[in-house]
Amino acid sequence: MQALMSIYAWLLMAVTVVLCFVAVTLTLAVTWPFDRGRYWAGRAARIAGTLAARANPMLRFDWAGPAPSDPRRPYIVVSNHESSFDPFLLAFLPWEMKYLSKASLFRVPFFGWAMWLAGDIAVNRGDKANRERALDGVAAVLARRISVLIFPEGTRSRTTELLPFRHGAFKLAIERGVDILPLGLAGTRDAMPKGTWRFSPARARVLIGDPISTAGLATTDAPALAERAQAAVEALRAAARAQIAR
Repeated sequence: MQALMSIYAWLLMAVTVVLCFVAVTLTLAVTWPFDRGRYWAGRAARIAGTLAARANPMLRFDWAGPAPSDPRRPYIVVSNHESSFDPFLLAFLPWEMKYLSKASLFRVPFFGWAMWLAGDIAVNRGDKANRERALDGVAAVLARRISVLIFPEGTRSRTTELLPFRHGAFKLAIERGVDILPLGLAGTRDAMPKGTWRFSPARARVLIGDPISTAGLATTDAPALAERAQAAVEALRAAARAQIAR
């Protein structure tokens, strides 16, 4: 029965991803003359992402916490990374962020094409020069008053322990004078356990924390800022895990 439900869920998600690509393409075509930052094309992609998650009868995704009062105030948003389904959960958040994501995802038909059209930023983490160019892309997005989502662990943790946060995003936040917005998510790891194509029933939630100011900081403070952000993400993740376990 689980196999049949998983096949059904995959088919629904595939159809939704194709429709997402179409919706983002049309939105970009209409809004490009006045929205070169692709804010609304990105919103179309995130809304489609929520529909893809809702189409899966085994997933229950939601969010809680104080959303930014001004969706056009740019933040560097940082979150833990549990699963390839994290972007579908984060799409439920009610403001636009561009995702800094591994370059291989952008080559996935329809899904990756929609990411590119939405203005997400590709990075090859194994290439230092490429990482630096990606951070330049992050700075350009922030200059257009759009937040950027970064997974500072760099990759998914294979355990329940957070990996150390890399410092590049925090150095950039200090240089650009933008605050850090921490998120903590839990539950997506259960949606599809590693090594299987079958879905498992999963409830997941992302919690929004309070912004962490970068005012008065120098780039040499980036390691300490990363540690502070990691502690905030850890606390939010623990709270999200406790809430979905009720």
